[in-house]
This record gives sequence, structure tokens and C-alpha cells, in this order.
Amino acid sequence: MGILKTLRSVASFSMPTLSRRKRRLARAANIADMRLIAQRRLPAGIFDYIDGAAEDEITMRRNSAAFQQYEFVPRILRNVSGIDTSTSFLGHALTTPLLFSPTGFTRIAHSQGELSVARVAARHGLPYCLSTLSTRSIEEVAAVSNGPKWFQVYVWRDRVLLKDMLARAQASGYEAIMLTVDTAVLGRRERDVRRGFTLPPKLGLGTIVDGITHPAWTWDFIRHEPITFSNIATSQGNAGTAVTLSQFISEQFDQALSWDDLEWFRANWNGPIILKGVQSVADAVLAQQHGIDAVALSNHGGRQLDSAPTPLDLLAPVAQATGGTLPLICDGGIRRGSDIVKAIALGASACTLGRSYLYGLGAAGESGVEQVLSMLTEDLERTMSLCGVRNISEITPELVSLVPSGLI
Repeated sequence: MGILKTLRSVASFSMPTLSRRKRRLARAANIADMRLIAQRRLPAGIFDYIDGAAEDEITMRRNSAAFQQYEFVPRILRNVSGIDTSTSFLGHALTTPLLFSPTGFTRIAHSQGELSVARVAARHGLPYCLSTLSTRSIEEVAAVSNGPKWFQVYVWRDRVLLKDMLARAQASGYEAIMLTVDTAVLGRRERDVRRGFTLPPKLGLGTIVDGITHPAWTWDFIRHEPITFSNIATSQGNAGTAVTLSQFISEQFDQALSWDDLEWFRANWNGPIILKGVQSVADAVLAQQHGIDAVALSNHGGRQLDSAPTPLDLLAPVAQATGGTLPLICDGGIRRGSDIVKAIALGASACTLGRSYLYGLGAAGESGVEQVLSMLTEDLERTMSLCGVRNISEITPELVSLVPSGLI
């Protein structure tokens, strides 16, 4: 009895958690931990499809490593008792400067796929951008989300199909389109090559063994309806499986895309147009001259051109060249709230999460996505407090400086 009393005076006892999912999530302290949980739960080919990038994956690593080049210049005695992370983007009030990037074939991580991610985004009033190559349709996502929704567009040769998808998105309440312009051809993702992984996956002995050794994912996969490219299937009258549609999709990317094509989109879309995949100052200036509403500085998460510039390194020169009037999205490499603060200090209006929420989805479904967002927002508030900034407008270029040479 004396020992128990002594223990109670210096420690509290935790209640056992029966939920395996909650126990898994409790072990994750950051996004890197969530990635490891996803790696254990997902078949290797699936995980590598989510986690991998083009060729030597130099760009993917640099996307995150770029944040290490900068250190904070924190201010003290600033009364940080009330931290406000709210901001606005394209006329929308946001609780935090985060956007949910489009990701293709999302149900490969979890059966709910895009629906889970859209629900989390809607609960927090944050924009969710649905991919053209999504595994839940424009209408399915609209049915579960009353939050701000955008539609990501690949420019395809079949303009009738494209026009139909734009009309469906407009009718379903999507407010902006994100025009992706860095996919004249698809990048070579060598992890997928080594594993023989394709979209849709081809069944072979390795695939079967992978499924057997990851029973939770396999059970979730086989209990639900077949995965397909829902937007294309719907536009084609529900004709075609993922297998039959994949060849059609691979032939659709329009290599003749040019600045002149923007007029076609203005004629067929009534709302903001965001250009995703800008990788140079010159093209950001051209985008501004062509009346683009916002630009996502992005290298497709390193999945297209290896050795492409990192979004973070482009922010300051692009902001300067466009006079600070063009809304800029930092798309790539965000793993901590401190990364968000650095990006905003260098000129970003908002940042995206893509791989991060896929790690959460693969680790624990919708709960995992929710925890990833919670990690980033809590980390953002903590970083702002420690830096002595009370709101987003106080995050200015003076808050960061380059780490002295030799210390990185």
C-alpha cells in the first residue's frame, strides 16, 4: 500500500487502450513515424508507389532537405498567449495555411481513399483538391464534403472528356481547378520498375506473397468494390475497369500543351485557375501575365523530373519577381509545422500536404489522416509561439536566415 501511494505521488497511470488502431497512432510522434507505420502495414509495392519518386530520387530528398538550409530568428517577450493560424486564400477563410494536394489512385492506400481525406479537410474548412486520376468520383467526394473543393486537371487530347469533367465539377460545387502542367510525359519511377509495379497492379507471385504478409491491407482491399479511375469511368458511362482505362489514360497526355490553351480553360471553367508545376521564375511571371489566379511551385513531389528545383528555393525569387501579388503555394517537402512557417516567411501564401496524408491513410485510414493534420497544425502553433509571432501576417522574411555555411 505504501509503495502504491508513493507511485501515485510521482506518476499517473495510463488506461489500457483496446483499439489496435489507437495504439498504433499513439506511437507516432511525427510524420516520419507515421511513414514507418504505413510502411509496415502496406504491401511493399504499394508503399513504394506512394513513397517513391523519379530516377535517383534526388529531387524528392531535396524537397524536404531544403528546409534545413534555414534557421529562425526568433523574437522574445512578444505576448504569444493567443496564437492565430488563420489566413485566407482565393477569398476563402482558412483555419490554417494548409491545402490537401491531389493524389491519384488513393484507394490503393485504404479502401475509403479520397472520401476519408475529403472528410478530414471539410471538418477543418480546408481545401481538398481531387485528382483527375482519383478512385472516387467528383460526385462521390462532393456527397461527403461540404468544405472547399478543387479539381485537379491533366490536359488531355480528348477535350470532350475534359469538358465533361469540368462541367461535372462545376455542377458539384468545386470552386477552382488546379491545372497540372509538368506531365508532358510521365517520370520514370524506378522503385516501381524494380518491383514490376504498375497502375493498376499486375498480379504475380510477388503480389500474392505481398498480400499474404500484409493481411489487414488485403482484407480491406478484397472486401470493397474494385478500384477504378472513377472520373474517367463516369464520363465514359461507367465503361471500363482500371485495367482497360489505364492504356487510354497513358495515351491522353497532351504534349502540345502551351500557354495558348489557357483560353480554352477560361471558356470552359467559371472560377479560379491555379497553375501547378511551375518550376522557374520566368514561368511564374508568365503565369501572372496570363491572369492565372495562383501558382503552385511544384516538382510533382520529385516524381517527374529528377534534379528539378525545390519549391522552397523558388519562393523568394518568384515572390520578388511577381511583386508579392501572385498567391504562391509551396507544394512539396512539408513534414513539420516549422516547415510551414519557413515557407510563409519566404513568400508562400499556403502549403500543401500530399505524401504526408497518404502515410496517415495507409497507417490508420481516416484517423491517420486526421492525426497527420493535427500534428502539423499543433507544430505550426508551437513554432509560431517559440518564434514570437502571433499571427500569419507576422511571419515575414526577417524571421528566417540561411544557416551559416558548413553547419548544415
